[in-house]
Amino acid sequence: MEGLAVIGFVFGMIGVVALVRLERLTKTLKEKGILDQDYKEE
Repeated sequence: MEGLAVIGFVFGMIGVVALVRLERLTKTLKEKGILDQDYKEE
């Protein structure tokens, strides 16, 4: 069961990293004018 907890923690961290990278990408695209400034994710 400890192995399952470790696997869950690893996938959780991957999810957090992906979320941060997505936010950074959205910000960069807004700054470059590719996305509208009022763009809001659904």
